[in-house]
Amino acid sequence: MRECSRLSRRAALGLTAAALPLSTATEAFATTVIGGERLARSGVQVRGATGLPEKLDARSWLVADCGSGEVIASFNAHRRLAPASTLKMLFADTVLKKFDRTERYKVTDADLADIPAGSSLVGIRPGITYTVEQLWQGVFLRSGNDAVHVLARMNGGIARTVAQMQARAADLQALDTHVVSPDGFDHKGQLSSAYDLTLFARHGLKDGDFRGYCGTRTADFPAGAKKTFQIQNTDRLLTGAWGLKTYDGLIGVKNGYTSHAGNTYTGAAVRGGRTLLVTVMHPATGGNAVYEQAAALLDWGFGHGRSAQAVGLLVDPLSEGGASASPSPARKTVRAAAGTPGAMSGGDSPWHLAAGAAGTFALLGAGVWRLRRRRARTAADAVEDVPGPGGRHRR
Repeated sequence: MRECSRLSRRAALGLTAAALPLSTATEAFATTVIGGERLARSGVQVRGATGLPEKLDARSWLVADCGSGEVIASFNAHRRLAPASTLKMLFADTVLKKFDRTERYKVTDADLADIPAGSSLVGIRPGITYTVEQLWQGVFLRSGNDAVHVLARMNGGIARTVAQMQARAADLQALDTHVVSPDGFDHKGQLSSAYDLTLFARHGLKDGDFRGYCGTRTADFPAGAKKTFQIQNTDRLLTGAWGLKTYDGLIGVKNGYTSHAGNTYTGAAVRGGRTLLVTVMHPATGGNAVYEQAAALLDWGFGHGRSAQAVGLLVDPLSEGGASASPSPARKTVRAAAGTPGAMSGGDSPWHLAAGAAGTFALLGAGVWRLRRRRARTAADAVEDVPGPGGRHRR
């Protein structure tokens, strides 16, 4: 598999430098787009290739080359939608390296006290000691909110973890994302986009543990008294469950479903030394549609898409030398918001995150833009129904 590498064509796609006075930076940030101007446009964005799948009814989708970062086709790439459990990719990318996988932790009642009703659960029980590896298997395979909350408590609590995830999103330049809870549940105002979710997957896959967990099909999970039970990955393209065939070359990454978000999916596959990323959000049809549309887009990318010219770019993190980019031209409220950091909504505090002057100005500009932009949609708490061996489980 070709490793996801650092990008080389930022200037050609309209990305801007960040080392500017704030007044100048906010003006510049109103004229370009994260990843390139075409990604702010509505409708299908593709050039130099034909043959896109006909049956695509998702509200947003994106296909990108993992190695070069080139976005080769998209539809409403920056549209902000409820991410469901695909947000767990950002949680993992933020917290995964904080604990050794062999570390052991005895779960308490307090660790599980604030899990939203109707959450997906891997089956963690108070009084049982789990390894960190087992907890991450619960996150990636069963999308267990109980495993997420235990790891978040180990990390200093939900609020601290949410702040760190928002900080990581800002560093990744995932500015469509607003984190309310690390589990991806339908909390009010929790939003992301196909572009941002693809950024999370691309960055996460650089880590060997992340790749290993998201590609694991089954694992034995502690049941207490030295007993175990088997858990299976809920990614149907990975396991071939519910009438779907396994997708040739699939290496992960994360699926999700809630009654508000509908189905969301981000996947990665490799063929002939080329790795493609795909994100599909909110298909109009249910069942296997999100997987079928993701598979069709991957097939297109490995086929007709080989001749496609880039319509955008997955940017590098600011901390890794990524050039700063800015929001859509349509989002020019940044000018009115300049100099009013006190208006920032809860959970948005990227001001302290930059490493060095360029990163500082980039994050300030991104934060200022978001002050007036963010008016999160109200989303009532919902449940995720995940098929399991014994019927349907809520997650």
